[in-house]
Amino acid sequence: MQTKFVKLLGAASIFAASLTIATPTFAAAEITGAGASFPHPIYAKWAESYQAKTGVKMNYQASGSGAGIKQISNNVVDFGASDKPLEPAELDKLGLMQFPTVVGGVVPVINIPGVEAGKLALDGETLANIYLKKITKWDDPAIAKLNPSVKLPSATITVVHRSDGSGTTFIFTNYLGKVSKEWADKVGANTAVKWPTGIAGAKNAGVASYVKTIKHSIGYVELAYATQNNLAYTSMINKEGATVEPTIESFQAAAKYAKWEEAPGFYEILTNEPGKESWPIAGATFILMYKEQASAAKAKEVLKFFDYAYKSGDLSAKALDYVPLPDNVVDLIQKSWKTNMKAKDGSAVWN
Repeated sequence: MQTKFVKLLGAASIFAASLTIATPTFAAAEITGAGASFPHPIYAKWAESYQAKTGVKMNYQASGSGAGIKQISNNVVDFGASDKPLEPAELDKLGLMQFPTVVGGVVPVINIPGVEAGKLALDGETLANIYLKKITKWDDPAIAKLNPSVKLPSATITVVHRSDGSGTTFIFTNYLGKVSKEWADKVGANTAVKWPTGIAGAKNAGVASYVKTIKHSIGYVELAYATQNNLAYTSMINKEGATVEPTIESFQAAAKYAKWEEAPGFYEILTNEPGKESWPIAGATFILMYKEQASAAKAKEVLKFFDYAYKSGDLSAKALDYVPLPDNVVDLIQKSWKTNMKAKDGSAVWN
């Protein structure tokens, strides 16, 4: 009897083991993206909450907008990200479509002992002249005239800029080109430019790190990097002559002038917008994906992630000083998904 029981127990164990082996295991889906460091804080937050909710992991490498454009063009990631929107002709040439996710602001950040955030004001021409190396001291008459109540040191300004191809640089240089003819003529606006002066830091984080450690320096970063690194930012005198600080409200004031419904390929730039409350160095950040998808299932996973972000990510975006897109713009974006993104058989990826 005991021998028979052992044999039965052994058979049961083998049967159980066979059930275990036969049970299929499914790896959780994973999507990959790369590009702009400007939106990295909010993409990381969205990715964390989305994985907790769905089990789907979103790996995002903040490699800079230039690298993001290159990586999606080489088809090595599921989506690219850039703060510089691609013009419709370039999108068509590459077979890509783009859509915005949030609006944020590029802010000049400074390290002047004793000068707190928002206490120093600059206008566009003065900021351009600092980066043109025409203004080299903090107590220069042009800066002093704008800040009569601020005690300015007679110290040499260390200029910090990006070393990599950067959408943040595009937004910043696009603004400088609008307010300074000399900047437009000599330097121009792009993800990478020939800087007249300064030291170079990699990505938003690198610029923030340099400014934090170098006294009397100035750089430019997305606002979240300024707040996370406890950096003092400047106020800006905008197009209307009003002095404004970088806040979600001043970014929102600039964003309201965007005419997304009239912008082919969502090509929209938000620098130097009108309005007394508008932050002058605002910009949207964009996602790049192929119009024809080799894997419709993978593309749909990417779109599901951004659908979740639009529907459930507004509070997280606002907490990090990004402006969520209004519902009517999200509707336009999702309509573009249905219309423009196709599987190889011509069927819509998003429906």
